Amino acid sequence: DDLAALHGGGREDSLEMFVTYEDYLDSQISATDKFYLEDENLARQLVELGYRGSGETLKREEFEARKKMEREKHSQKQSAPKMLASASKDLSGFPFLQALANREELVRNGKLTSIIFIRDRTNKGQGQEVSGYIDFAHRLKTENFEPYFDRKKKLMPKPTDLSYYNWETLTSTSNSTSNFQVIADNEAGLLFKNKRDRKILNVDPKASPGDNSTRTEIQTDEYLQVVIYDHMTRRKS
Repeated sequence: DDLAALHGGGREDSLEMFVTYEDYLDSQISATDKFYLEDENLARQLVELGYRGSGETLKREEFEARKKMEREKHSQKQSAPKMLASASKDLSGFPFLQALANREELVRNGKLTSIIFIRDRTNKGQGQEVSGYIDFAHRLKTENFEPYFDRKKKLMPKPTDLSYYNWETLTSTSNSTSNFQVIADNEAGLLFKNKRDRKILNVDPKASPGDNSTRTEIQTDEYLQVVIYDHMTRRKS
């Protein structure tokens, strides 16, 4: 199962299958713990404190440091000249950029597709409020991401993204990409259909995101709101 592989099943000495620290903690929570605790955050806290899980649990800082080392190792290994844009970047204190860095390699090699929801103000927080859904893989292909990881540029929604809305001018646009088809004006609200496995990704926070998909809200001061929807794509073998 692809999503199970993301949340666990990797070798103990490799964190490659864990996109986020929460995924890593979740992999150590048993079904019994989930049943009795009923609170996902409490279960994660118990794992982080070492009361649950097998072996030594890495602290968040240790996890991020190990992920950074793995990214750099992968970049050096790749014979192709394409280095990861996030390689060797110190992203401590920038949870959103760290979350993108954790996903970059999986998204570039097609194992993962991620849709990034961003709500923020333009012009360094002084301008108009805009929001949008960004196809991470599409942007990685069409833009150089180093300036974003170097914090010289700020990733913001554009009218050319999957979906874009300006809350002051009430301008809205939607565009399908090579990865996702936009299904707008649906009773369920905005939906995105993955073009590879034809699965529907639902971005309604009150609904399940769908098969092989997860929703992660990023706690950050970098933006008014950031949510990342991850979809593990099933390749026909």
